[in-house]
Amino acid sequence: MTTSDDRPPGTRHRPVMLRRCLELLGPALRGRGEVDGDGGGGARGEPGETTVVDCTLGLGGHAEALLDAFPATRLIGLDRDREALRLAGERLARHGRRATLVHAVYDELPDVLARLGTPRVAGILFDLGVSSLQLDEAARGFAYAQDAPLDMRMDPTTGPSAADVLNTYAPGELVRVLRAYGEERFATRIVEAVVAERARRPITSSARLVELIREALPQAAMRTGGNPAKRTFQALRIEVNTELAALERALPAAVAALALGGRIAVLAYHSLEDRMVKRVLAEGATSTAPPGLPVVPERYQPRLRLLTRGAERPTEAEIADNSRAAPARLRAAERIREDDAR
Repeated sequence: MTTSDDRPPGTRHRPVMLRRCLELLGPALRGRGEVDGDGGGGARGEPGETTVVDCTLGLGGHAEALLDAFPATRLIGLDRDREALRLAGERLARHGRRATLVHAVYDELPDVLARLGTPRVAGILFDLGVSSLQLDEAARGFAYAQDAPLDMRMDPTTGPSAADVLNTYAPGELVRVLRAYGEERFATRIVEAVVAERARRPITSSARLVELIREALPQAAMRTGGNPAKRTFQALRIEVNTELAALERALPAAVAALALGGRIAVLAYHSLEDRMVKRVLAEGATSTAPPGLPVVPERYQPRLRLLTRGAERPTEAEIADNSRAAPARLRAAERIREDDAR
């Protein structure tokens, strides 16, 4: 697949909260050399290199900045979207062997690191949600503001599409998806409209789905909260790409892959993602000691130190310059203790 947008990646995508991400990850990447003794350096074990993983490469904006800012750092970039990998590869080509790009979902991180001989890394970045490439390419069907086939697959070569979900799921399962992943109060009304429509003809276009949603919702619900289709499209995208299930597996694996002193930064764009990130990082930063111990043994001490107070948000200036930054929530933590088994 090729994209209909032929602008260079650097002009199509502005990485969100870039400076703050570099500040948070920087102390783990800046001139550290080998971060520990069991493979925490470069992906091929080169002395004097640290490794950072961009688990959601997209068009490579964060990755490019990391490689530019930290010349002793090697980058592993993961993405399930082959077109994103192609475009990011062109953008990062000037960095040569310092950038290793892999077609993978972020919950495959342990397998990727094992194949590359890099079980421990100095930094990990997640920039969750849908990418600029996917939003801007109308044929992908992610954007409710443009009519397109209802696809929404981040890897369009595999798995069921959003149209498949709408036209084949049982009504009760569709209601569950809209409520759980879109937090849609009117899920039952929307699903009733979907079921009635698909009995007449399959629902295949984003424009038709938006019409059905508008017709199903009460007028008062359409006067607030932005586009009334937003929550349904979010829910379908998460279901099609199993985003939350993958993230639930990926976050603990990412923490486990951090070398001592390594750092993780996560950008989330809706409350479901952010709650999961908050829980995993908070659990890592909390003592597991039974209550009442006068002295807490090392094995019960926290593994992580939180680097952000709550979720940090983009500045008003950044939002004015890049509206897609508006919902971003950034959390970060540092690995301060090894697992007990190590």
